[in-house]
Amino acid sequence: MSSETTADAPDARRRLLEEAARILDEQGPSALSARRLATGAGTSTMAVYTHFGSMGKVVDAVATEGFRRLIDRVDAVERTDDPAADLLATAAAYRENALQNPHLYAVMFGAISVRGLGGQGPDPDVAYAAFRQLVTLVERAMDAGRLRRDDPKAVAAQWWSALHGYMMLELAGMDQVVRDPEHHVLWRLMGNLLEALSD
Repeated sequence: MSSETTADAPDARRRLLEEAARILDEQGPSALSARRLATGAGTSTMAVYTHFGSMGKVVDAVATEGFRRLIDRVDAVERTDDPAADLLATAAAYRENALQNPHLYAVMFGAISVRGLGGQGPDPDVAYAAFRQLVTLVERAMDAGRLRRDDPKAVAAQWWSALHGYMMLELAGMDQVVRDPEHHVLWRLMGNLLEALSD
C-alpha cells in the first residue's frame, strides 16, 4: 500500500482509532493486531506505528478520543436559565454520545481490559476534564439554589455513577427489563436523584 500523504494523515489516524475501537468491542483485545487494524482501516501497518508508536498507545488513544468526543458533545449543549434542566440535557447528550460511539465508550471506562496490549488507559487530563464539566454544571446548580450546597465533586460523581451505570446496562442490552426503559428507568432515576439532591 502506498505511503500516506500529509493531507491523508488525520483521516488515517481517525480510521485507525475507529477500527481499533470496533475490534476491541466486538472481538476483544486478543483480536487486535497491527495487521488486522491496518487492513480494517484501509492503511498500512507502518501507519499504525507512525501514528501511535505501539499497540498499547493505540488503545490509550482510543480511550482518550472517547473522552474528547464526550467533552465536545457536552460542550455543545446550550445552557439555559435553569441549571437543573441543563443537567438533564447534558445527561441526554451523554447518552446520545455513548449510543453513537459504543466501541469507544467500552474502552473509555475499562469495560474491555486492554492491559495485555500494554495500554495504560486514557490521558488522565482529558478524562478528568470530562468530569470537571459535570462538576461545573453541579456548582452552577448549587449557586442557583437548584441543588443543596454540598461537595460539588461528590455530587457530580453520584450523578455520573447513576448515568454511567444505566448506560452500561443499555449498551449491553440488559436494560430491557421494563417497557420503554429510557423513560421508565433512566429519566426516573435521574429525576429521583435530582430531587434527592435538591432537598
